[in-house]
Amino acid sequence: MKVLNQDIKTGQFKQVYLIYGDEAFLKKSYKNRLKEAVVGDDSMNFHRFDGKGIDLKEVISLADTMPFFGERRMILIEDSGLFKGGGADPLVEYLPGMPDTSILVFVESEVDKRSRLYKKVKDLGYAAEMGRQDARQLSSWAGGILAKEGRKITGRTMELFLGKTGDDMENIRMELEKLISYTMGRDVITDQDVEEICTARVTNKIFDMVAAIVTRRTGAAMELYEDLLTLKEPPMRILFLIARQFNQILQVKELTAQGMDRGTIASKLKMQPFVVGKVMPQARAFSREQILSYVDLCVDAEEAVKTGRLNERLAVELLITRRY
Repeated sequence: MKVLNQDIKTGQFKQVYLIYGDEAFLKKSYKNRLKEAVVGDDSMNFHRFDGKGIDLKEVISLADTMPFFGERRMILIEDSGLFKGGGADPLVEYLPGMPDTSILVFVESEVDKRSRLYKKVKDLGYAAEMGRQDARQLSSWAGGILAKEGRKITGRTMELFLGKTGDDMENIRMELEKLISYTMGRDVITDQDVEEICTARVTNKIFDMVAAIVTRRTGAAMELYEDLLTLKEPPMRILFLIARQFNQILQVKELTAQGMDRGTIASKLKMQPFVVGKVMPQARAFSREQILSYVDLCVDAEEAVKTGRLNERLAVELLITRRY
């Protein structure tokens, strides 16, 4: 990302960029910043292609066309799949001879780093992976936004905040806007502010539901289940998330038994450290056999739905109340 920031700052652009990865907020941010820096609001010299099946002949024809009363032409290609499948050979052959007045920007979710197009982009331009940020990076970024608005927040309150929002930066940004508005006239954000105004993501409700299930607080688990249904979450997605949570508990328990600390476990399982910190008490509280029994219940519930023995909603309800 340093290279992208430097190019945007100096106006010295490479001819081809690839922005890819899981973090949609960062991809959108850098895509828009590049567009603003390269062509601004010049719609005559900006072209966007979206989705698979793009006509590469048209892309190449545009890239060969001189800018219309401008210095540069920018072509943006999003979610093309060109870095995962075949069909990119015409671009691979074309890129080395593309006029220096054209800049090609790819924005993709997934890429195959073994593909010819990926290697050619890395050779001629710059490929930037926008992955999920870790807790330290998110805390620093969110803290910077708050500071610009004259707000202060402790590390403990920031951890509570990120525990509710998850690691999706777009969601964090929206929740920060709510916090800033809610605390107008004050400079310190408290735990109470976070609890009162920030919305827990579906995954947080799943975490609370699993905690209720394993501690036999059936009423609380059913209330959370009804909340998720009200939010239009499909029962089978809820079942998937419950199963994933139990599997995470099992993995954390096994890695903890091997002597790994929170940071090491987070890195190995590709989870946020604060998420691992929430899972660890559950992993300690139950035996491996108990956790496995719940994993088996999730498998049984899914099979009952697929075989038509139970409808989706009832299957999850029976899982919560353990009536199999």
